[in-house]
Amino acid sequence: MFKVKTKFLALLMTCTFLLITACGGGPSTAGGNTAEPAKSAAGGNTGSETVAPAEPVTIEFWYGLGGKLGENMQTLIDKFNSSQQEVIVKPVVQADYSETERKLQAAIASGNVPGAILSSNADWARKGYYAPIDELIAATADFNPEDVVPTFLEQGKVDGKQFFLPMYGTTQVMYYRKDALEKNGLTPDDMKTWEGLAAAAEKMAVKEGGKTSFYGWEPMWGAGNMIDAVYSKGGTILSEDGKTVLIDSAEWVETWDLFRKWIHEDKIMRIHSGGQGWEYWYKTIDDVMKGQAAGYIGSSGDQGDLDFSIVAAMEQPGWEGIGEGKPVAEAIMAGIPAAASPEQQQAAMKWYTFFMNAENTAFWSMNTGYIAVRQSALDNPEFVAFSEQNPQATIPLKQATHASKPFQDPTGGKIQDALSIAADKVQISNVPAAEALKEAKETAQRELDRINK
Repeated sequence: MFKVKTKFLALLMTCTFLLITACGGGPSTAGGNTAEPAKSAAGGNTGSETVAPAEPVTIEFWYGLGGKLGENMQTLIDKFNSSQQEVIVKPVVQADYSETERKLQAAIASGNVPGAILSSNADWARKGYYAPIDELIAATADFNPEDVVPTFLEQGKVDGKQFFLPMYGTTQVMYYRKDALEKNGLTPDDMKTWEGLAAAAEKMAVKEGGKTSFYGWEPMWGAGNMIDAVYSKGGTILSEDGKTVLIDSAEWVETWDLFRKWIHEDKIMRIHSGGQGWEYWYKTIDDVMKGQAAGYIGSSGDQGDLDFSIVAAMEQPGWEGIGEGKPVAEAIMAGIPAAASPEQQQAAMKWYTFFMNAENTAFWSMNTGYIAVRQSALDNPEFVAFSEQNPQATIPLKQATHASKPFQDPTGGKIQDALSIAADKVQISNVPAAEALKEAKETAQRELDRINK
């Protein structure tokens, strides 16, 4: 980690600067790191008194991104570092988002935290582990919060204070092999409902000797895809008053048991689970790209890893008689640890402002498929031209217009943990959804009751 200069050196530099200014010294150069020679009282240059170059503030930026995402993040870090001389961002790559948070927890305990981190945790913000950034935003003239997509910016608030900034938006969309649909006489319109997707998956799946050699579809491991489907059917996690857990309702049980049936009984779908970091995710992508599955549900951010001469994108399905899908659209947030020094916090804000400007958020969207966080990015000429040539880039934006907000777990993650355990039981262990969700509801309700006492 970067260590700031001692108070003595800082005081010495400050006094030197004030002395030079008082003597009529000229302005610094564009980088702010050097000054013109100080002038004598007679008006001439002394030729010997100069201010030493200000040392840039170095901060570590922790993030859990691999593949093309990691490459694009490195590109923007390099661009930022070469664009100015006040801040140096040092990338520290983690395996995934979860590992990033685990490592931060250890760093907080040791007091040796990064200056910036691609992670957010509302409960930790309430405990004082993250720094509130409202004053930093107000002091940053070119940040312009009004231009940030409102729902994304709102997701970074905790108890009315801004603790996190949206680096990019994401929503899970459908990717399908064009040749698989064509071979079976199908079109994307046949998969606009979950019922239609299941029928299409049955038609496209290839079974030999009781085993499936080509899968009609691959949902992504975890509760996410199944929760999206529940939201699209009208289900919710909590009651309106926030006091009752509703994950054992008919919308939940019926939806999750369909996924279990498609995977374990019909064998027209499958999931990859486990492994290190994002291993399961890339195995799912590989199945589709290598011709072992017709399609999958994955992040809008997968677009940088896909070959769109082979695949195409579409929005997630709705349900027959109910309407269009309502999957979650959320912002991937970055924060500033409270234990970082004031200089590091300011440096982190400078880096975030650069990453979020219209040009760079458009670059990120074009190269990754994630959703730009600034409304002005949609007017970026390069993005407009790119969207015309790459229509898949518009799918996440279109879906986000009717998407659901991400669930804010009032228990600090205990309800989400219960859902994750239930999802593994359904997807991996073939446990009936009613049984798995009943157990999850009991666990989640106990945790909710504990905080509502």
